[in-house]
Amino acid sequence: MSPSLTRHAGPPSTDRPAPTGRPLRRPRATAWLVLLLTLVGLGAAFALGPRDATTTKATGTGLPASSQSARVAEILKGFPSGAAAPAIVVFSTTDGSPLTDAQRTVIDRRATPLGTLGLAPEAATPRLVDGKVATVAVLLPTAAGDAANTAAIDRIRSTATQDLPAPLRAEVTGGPAFRADIGKVFAGADTNLLIATASVVTVLLLLTYRSPILWLVPLLVVGAGDRVAGILVGVLAPHAGVQVDASAAGILSVLVFGAGTDYALLLVSRYRDELHLTDDRFTAMARAWRGTAPAVLASGTTVVLSLLTLLAAELTGNRGLGFAGAVGILTAMLFGLVVLPAALVLPGRRIFWPLVPQVGDPVTADRRGPWSRIGRTVAGRPGRVAVGGTAVLLLLASGALGITTGLAQADSFRRTPEAVLGQRTLAAVQPAGTADPLTLLSTTTAADQVATAARQVPGVAAVTPAGRTEHWARADVVLDAAPGTAASDHTVEQLRRTVAEVPGADALVGGATAEAYDTARANAHDTRVVVPLVLAIVLVVLIALLRALVAPLLLVATVVASYFAALGASWTIFRTVYDFPALDTNVPLLSFLFLVALGVDYNIFLIARTREDTVAGHDTRTAVLRALASTGGVITSAGILLAAVFAVLGVLPLITLTQIGVIVGIGVLLDTLLVRTVLVPALVLLTGRRFWWPGRPEGAGPDVRSRSA
Repeated sequence: MSPSLTRHAGPPSTDRPAPTGRPLRRPRATAWLVLLLTLVGLGAAFALGPRDATTTKATGTGLPASSQSARVAEILKGFPSGAAAPAIVVFSTTDGSPLTDAQRTVIDRRATPLGTLGLAPEAATPRLVDGKVATVAVLLPTAAGDAANTAAIDRIRSTATQDLPAPLRAEVTGGPAFRADIGKVFAGADTNLLIATASVVTVLLLLTYRSPILWLVPLLVVGAGDRVAGILVGVLAPHAGVQVDASAAGILSVLVFGAGTDYALLLVSRYRDELHLTDDRFTAMARAWRGTAPAVLASGTTVVLSLLTLLAAELTGNRGLGFAGAVGILTAMLFGLVVLPAALVLPGRRIFWPLVPQVGDPVTADRRGPWSRIGRTVAGRPGRVAVGGTAVLLLLASGALGITTGLAQADSFRRTPEAVLGQRTLAAVQPAGTADPLTLLSTTTAADQVATAARQVPGVAAVTPAGRTEHWARADVVLDAAPGTAASDHTVEQLRRTVAEVPGADALVGGATAEAYDTARANAHDTRVVVPLVLAIVLVVLIALLRALVAPLLLVATVVASYFAALGASWTIFRTVYDFPALDTNVPLLSFLFLVALGVDYNIFLIARTREDTVAGHDTRTAVLRALASTGGVITSAGILLAAVFAVLGVLPLITLTQIGVIVGIGVLLDTLLVRTVLVPALVLLTGRRFWWPGRPEGAGPDVRSRSA
């Protein structure tokens, strides 16, 4: 036996004896059986399951039934015309000149066919505003699905613009038009995201493995897991009482590809090291699996439990995303720990060609690579490194001090759709809220008092009666401010407070603008509930994994610090590069959830390996440096890949998803390149064996020196 082989006998980077235990019988047959069952299961899932994860055609956050907006929408179903909202056709000239008599005649003639496309043809009466703009309101049902609503808007736009003489133009805006334009953003979103995500993963795997064969195995396994996850979500979500829309389905693929590829990188790295120690690939995979599975299970469990906290949210969109994400991560773990080992072990060492691992070559922890040099640098001045790393995070976090939340409806798109253009044209000649009026309901006996009270509210431009039933009276309320702005939210709040004081009115305020206000409040509630739950879950999982208190508290603190640093850095980018006016209301919550749950993964991979080496007999200082050398390359690759995968969210022209992708991407890079690389090792070196308090893993295993002797 060669000296090299003697020196490195045992599992990688711990110098432990080979694990004992009953070996798998017929390991080759077992691997083939796993792959066969996987193929059969995939065939059955594709043949019998739903097409994808979406269970609702509606896009949006989804308010609870107790909100005023939801109650108004339900009551409106009892009105003769049902729940309806106007799609407003805005006629104007491209040069801003006043409408001529001939142009007004064209508009009058166009109103008749437009009226036939709505619920009330008689309501489609042209109305001249300031001589420069004419509007025609087409009432559409709010209960229609996204596809039906989009089709109706397309018909209205086609009818309005057909053969218009220049310079006359027509733009369709209003609540149904905004809904249609948002729906078009998500049309094919899951397919586009899947293609973009798979392309990014392919490129990064090729760069990481530098093999023409190896990259294909994890890509196919993770891709299969993604499709299975989508089918499982589509089957299970209705039974769980949650709705999954197109945006949640798109994020599901991002999560599965991101987490699944991370798990694959970790397993492949450990498997490669084990192949340096034994010529039996099945033994090498068994050892790699035993070394990898605890960290993958701990990190995956953290993400799953964190995502499930969204089931306590008020918004149905958040609940659907939490459920879908949890199912996706569980599926990624299953494929990463069961299917991937079988797919990797059957081809043997040649799967790594041209960099085939040879028995006797040094394992990663014993190589003089860049991560070993970084570790020695950190070990030389851990105090200065800890202070410097903390200072960088605080400096970046300071960028969040001036942060604002709450995007106006017109600011939600990266590319300006027609609904926004029409709203801007209309806002130039009349109050900005005209395109999307509020709906005010009250008892018929108090309707006049409520209308009078509403007119006295600052920010209310007009109150117009709009029908009644035996019990309820309806009025449309136009605001001075554009929907979704801070001024609009303030007026909605004041209006609700004022009309609630009218005796016996039972007044309610709803409509799309009020829904935006209620959504913002629900997001604030969800943040207050979910954030403490996520932190508690992460802390409990770390305590259970590391059997310590100091280590989990320090790790959670570093992840939270990196979140605020990512938020501050992203806000600076949003203001200087993208020119975004604000963060969408649900961006901070979802970014926190993804960053804390996924960001702690890399700390788990590093510290779990550190504890493993410590139990094997190394002191804490040596163990963390060896763990950094062992996991540095794979975690860095995983972090860059995950950041790139989340950046793929930017392919959709919706500002919300772009913001989530940028924040999570920056946060993951900070976790990978700063927190896990230098800050956490520095903290471990500073605290020493106290890092594991009250546990004592340093004395738990055999002494390395006595074993070596």
